[in-house]
Amino acid sequence: MAKKKEETGVGKISIDELRKIVNKKAGQEVSFDLLQESPTEVTDWIPTGSRWLDSIVCRGKLAGIPVGKVSEIAGMEGSGKSYMAAQIAANAQKKGIDVIYFDSESAIDPDFWEKIGCDVARMLYVQATSVEFVLETIEELLKSNQNRMLFIWDSFALTPSKTDIEGTFNPNESMAVKPRIMAKGLSKLIMPIANSQSTLLVLNQLKNNLSVTGNIKYLTDSERYSTPGGKGLAFAYSLRLWLTGRKGKDSYVYDKNGYRIGNEVKVRLEKSRFGTVGRECTFRILWAGEEIGILDHESVFEAIKPFIKQMGAWYEIDVAGQPKKFQTSQWDELMEDQTFRDAVYKIMEEEVVVKFEKRQGEAKNYYNIDGDSEEQLSE
Repeated sequence: MAKKKEETGVGKISIDELRKIVNKKAGQEVSFDLLQESPTEVTDWIPTGSRWLDSIVCRGKLAGIPVGKVSEIAGMEGSGKSYMAAQIAANAQKKGIDVIYFDSESAIDPDFWEKIGCDVARMLYVQATSVEFVLETIEELLKSNQNRMLFIWDSFALTPSKTDIEGTFNPNESMAVKPRIMAKGLSKLIMPIANSQSTLLVLNQLKNNLSVTGNIKYLTDSERYSTPGGKGLAFAYSLRLWLTGRKGKDSYVYDKNGYRIGNEVKVRLEKSRFGTVGRECTFRILWAGEEIGILDHESVFEAIKPFIKQMGAWYEIDVAGQPKKFQTSQWDELMEDQTFRDAVYKIMEEEVVVKFEKRQGEAKNYYNIDGDSEEQLSE
């Protein structure tokens, strides 16, 4: 007679028990219930200072810089990367997030940061002596600090590797070293950043892509520009904001005496894991004079202009059930009124956020703010 098979103790167990087994093996929480709170879902956003930009980042909602993820702001020289970062840092502090600023350019101006709303005394400033040092410092702070953190790296392009520092000025000695370091470093940091609900914002440079051919006027931004750092950085980003100039327009802002006090930028979502890649917006950044920061009210008007009534020099919107006519010269004053501002934001939410999510209206209002022809975009 055959012996009865011995009981092994193995049987069906619940998903919760499986989750506990996996977390025990990992020595940390790596398995989550996706119906509950998990590091895969972005539940909080840091405002950029531009409501128009916040409205186009994530499909169907007012967003900003995603908390728990790695994002990039890349632009040409003088396009406003650092000024945007300062605005984002101020907004992060308002949410109780610690700001750690890695500076490879030794160009931070404490007075400017205070004017834009940052509490400099509560911000940790660190010189970015090397790429390895920045990555190691982020790793150490993630292990040591229980509070949420915003790491701003300004800028990756000008941060040397240890090989750069120890070698000569021959560029061939350290060719492709930084991309390899970043590929390894970010693969180590992605999960700790997500699990701690911290944020890494990398500032980078847009460089002209010298390998392209054809008429540069008709090239897309993706074809015209490239960024340092290799594929490791590009794969790690959840959001990439590229800052460029407006076509056919002077990018500078002048005061009444002709002095330059700011610049206008176009922002294109080069990469977005939130269903909005390719969307565009524009706004002005003031970095001199009495007013400092992003001219948000002005850009809000540009955002809703295609969707409101225009009669010559007059515009009209519905405010509390009544038609309200105005000219552009009255806009800033009208936006100080809460009722008027609420009506404007309602239009913006419906036209810029909701209709894009539902794919209603003309796509060119969301992707093509410079009004290029279809022939130009396709060539």
